[in-house]
Amino acid sequence: MRVYSNIIFLLISFLGFSQDNSNSLGLEEYLGYVKKFHPIVKQAQLITSEGEAKLLKSRGAFDPKLEVDFANKKFKNSTYYDKLNATFKIPTWYGIELKANYENNEGTYLNPEFNTPEDGLYTAGISVSLAKGLLINKRMATLKQANLYTNQAEAKQKLIINEILFEAISGYFNWLKGYQEKLVFEGYLVNAENRLNIVRKSYLAGDKPAVDTLEASINLKNRKLDLEKASIKYIKSKLELSNYLWLEDNLPLELEQDIVPDANTINTIDLVLNSSVLNIENDDFIQNHPKIKELQFKQESLLIEKRLKLNNLLPKIDVEYNFLSTDYENINTFNTANYKSGLNISLPLFLRKERGDLALAKLKLKDIAFDISATEVSLKNKVNATVQEIDSYRKQYQILKNLVINYKQLVTSEERKFSLGEGSLFLINYREVKLIETELKRIDAEFNIFISKSNLSRVINNLY
Repeated sequence: MRVYSNIIFLLISFLGFSQDNSNSLGLEEYLGYVKKFHPIVKQAQLITSEGEAKLLKSRGAFDPKLEVDFANKKFKNSTYYDKLNATFKIPTWYGIELKANYENNEGTYLNPEFNTPEDGLYTAGISVSLAKGLLINKRMATLKQANLYTNQAEAKQKLIINEILFEAISGYFNWLKGYQEKLVFEGYLVNAENRLNIVRKSYLAGDKPAVDTLEASINLKNRKLDLEKASIKYIKSKLELSNYLWLEDNLPLELEQDIVPDANTINTIDLVLNSSVLNIENDDFIQNHPKIKELQFKQESLLIEKRLKLNNLLPKIDVEYNFLSTDYENINTFNTANYKSGLNISLPLFLRKERGDLALAKLKLKDIAFDISATEVSLKNKVNATVQEIDSYRKQYQILKNLVINYKQLVTSEERKFSLGEGSLFLINYREVKLIETELKRIDAEFNIFISKSNLSRVINNLY
């Protein structure tokens, strides 16, 4: 793990950060690593590759096909039959298939209908579905659905990447929160140490009672305890952050000890997350949302399925017509004088299976329509709720910032009175405890602003 730590430290130093502190890892740089190297982000990109593979597979149904059928039977020095049938087929978009065929059969016991001229018989023809399968068939439906699946896969990919980026951003904010809390307790630990030294000197000089040194000592121990708790919390948040830091070849990274988060994140978050440009009165983001797009593509796929089921109610009427010739090099020999034709008609009497399939397709369409409507309303309400939440946390943050200033003034005032022999150490410690609580609340309010803003970007899906 030490090797990984050195790698990330050297890499970060090489790239250079925009912050004044060269050891600061900003949110934008951090997200750059996650988007480029995180394994789940790479895994999500496979979804579109899967869609492209399915599209290629469905196109295979329209590939030209060459078929060769050869059968031979000999028994007791007699050739019962030699049958050769080679066919080249070209499927087309609608229910039409072009065919070219070569047939050469001979034998003592050959069925007369298979008799061919000595040089064989050439066939060029066409088969058409006149009812069921003309305007839509299984091959057409599969290809259209595969195209839609490719678009659906892209939308799904955006949703997955957006989700992992939100988790990564939340990890960064948690790291930043732990870092700020640790700084608070480090600062007040220094205050407690200085205060204890001052009280001891005053006690030795006879200006302060011994109980003040005991109270100052207890306060110092409490500050050490608080700092230890904050430190372990910070270490855990840093290790959790490392879960999202990777390099190429799936190499995990661990941050160096002196790498810290950007303390100026409050002023840059809107720029990084694009959360400041959102117009909540404009609902265009809902129609362009990947979740809505995914459902709409699914709905279009179900519409194709419904058309196919509706088409299955029609009778099957397949017509085939083939020109026959013994000389394939002379196209004029293919004429209506020599031909082979066929007609195939079938229709189930009750159509119970077909009507059942159509009813199920209609139910699926109704279900997806309800799902789209519910998702649109849910997205809009989530955005409105998150915007109001951000506004509330901003107000709380400003109030807490003012309270921190006021409490600092109180602590300073009490310390001045104590130095003049008028105040008490107990009152100083009490004021300071309230100050620390308020500073932690301010940090927590800032953290809530960060999470709410990133959640807003997550809901509208613009983290990708």
